[in-house]
Amino acid sequence: MKPIRLMGGFLTVGAWTMMSRVLGFVRDAMILAYLGTGPAYEAFVVAFRLPNMFRRFFAEGAFNMAFIPQYSKRLEGDEDADGFASQAFSGLATVLILLTLLAQLVMPWLIYGLASGFAGQDQFDLSVFFGRIAFPYILFISLAALLSGVLNANGRFAAAAAAPVLLNVLLVSAMVLAVVMGWDVAAALVWMIPVAGVAQMVLVWIAAKRAGVRIRIQRPRFTPEMKQLVIVAVPAALAGGVVQINLLVGQQVASYFDRAVGWLYAADRLYQLPLGVVGIAIGVVLLPDLSRRLKAGDEAGSRNALSRAAEISLALTIPAAVALVVIPLPLVSVLFERGAMTADDSASIAVAVAIYGLGLPAFVLQKILQPLFFAREDTKTPFHYAIWAMVVNAVLAVGLAPVIGWTASAIATTVAAWAMVAQLSRGARTFGDMARFDQRFKTRIWRITAAALAMGGILWWTHVALTPFLGMAGVRYGALAVLVSVGIISYFAIGQLIGAFRLAEFKGAMRRGG
Repeated sequence: MKPIRLMGGFLTVGAWTMMSRVLGFVRDAMILAYLGTGPAYEAFVVAFRLPNMFRRFFAEGAFNMAFIPQYSKRLEGDEDADGFASQAFSGLATVLILLTLLAQLVMPWLIYGLASGFAGQDQFDLSVFFGRIAFPYILFISLAALLSGVLNANGRFAAAAAAPVLLNVLLVSAMVLAVVMGWDVAAALVWMIPVAGVAQMVLVWIAAKRAGVRIRIQRPRFTPEMKQLVIVAVPAALAGGVVQINLLVGQQVASYFDRAVGWLYAADRLYQLPLGVVGIAIGVVLLPDLSRRLKAGDEAGSRNALSRAAEISLALTIPAAVALVVIPLPLVSVLFERGAMTADDSASIAVAVAIYGLGLPAFVLQKILQPLFFAREDTKTPFHYAIWAMVVNAVLAVGLAPVIGWTASAIATTVAAWAMVAQLSRGARTFGDMARFDQRFKTRIWRITAAALAMGGILWWTHVALTPFLGMAGVRYGALAVLVSVGIISYFAIGQLIGAFRLAEFKGAMRRGG
């Protein structure tokens, strides 16, 4: 795979992810406007996070990290890649069906485990009810994630990246329909979640079929191939579980503070925009690429792919992180503050956004460094690192909460992310030169940082000048657009001037790599 195809895949995934995130903003702004940050909103947040937590544990975080390298190697050889994928699909479906049935029985205990601070409040019973409706989403979205991995390994990124757009389109449609028909908005949202899961799975199934992939539903069998897959997947599942435990600890702490669960969720949605567009896009494309190069013994190509992935990711992530730290309040208030959402909510969410912004480069670097291990089918080492990160997260979240309140959850998440990056960086040194960034990256990263910091200064003064307009109804959207435009133009102009990057590289990749 040539580097330009890596860049092209990144741009494809990034563009669709950007569309999904923009629609996600529309969705989240509507939810906050209709529900505010009260009991119904917090119940929805917990219910929606429940299947997504298990999805990342079983599919994206574990199964696919083990599955993609093995599937990619079979594609390169003469082995039956489709047969292997069919076995994996059937086995995963069986596990997920059993998990879904079990979850229906123990839902009150699951909700207690996610947000024990809700006990005795309206949010608890509502969360249990919503959780039972939403949980089957895990079955469909996890199978969709496996099919997406198959498509990505075949170099087909568009359909898999477009699937999340369906979720946001359907949830927005559910809210509009509920308002028109006079239905309960929160209930309409929750019932639409499993429907969206079916739609996403159907989309990638059709795309896989058109790509020539033949997934056959069969009786699950514990073949030697599946045994090897499980051996590799279990440590990855445990590592994914540790990450989810970090989120769980943060939510548990937040559940003891009024409205904090909703504040953290809204802040999470904002920083997920650059993380999804950049970090996740690079991670999705980089893993199958590195797996192929390692099998071919292409160390020079692997190092180039890693360095270019890190370079383009951080060139887009570092300025986004600076912006989240410098101007969180105008971003939150203009995007979300309307209807039942108050100025106090905006102020609290903005604090969390700034804290998450400090950790954004770490979240992205994890997506870049982990494929170095997963491409070698080494899932045990990242698991050990994740354990230490979990300890850091738990100690800070629980220890700081009595002193500084709910913001301890966000601080713990950010510090734990940097602890994970430090361990991944140190562990990757044993892989030799292919796991080290090249000289071009080392030269440019400092210039990228300098350009982002200069942009931050310009953003701050522009924000001061535009403050009166950012609070005016109707005018504030234009004022925010001006503020964001000033940041983008100043960053790319300064970056080009000091040699942080060449704009022609972005343009050329977009023309040739799509």
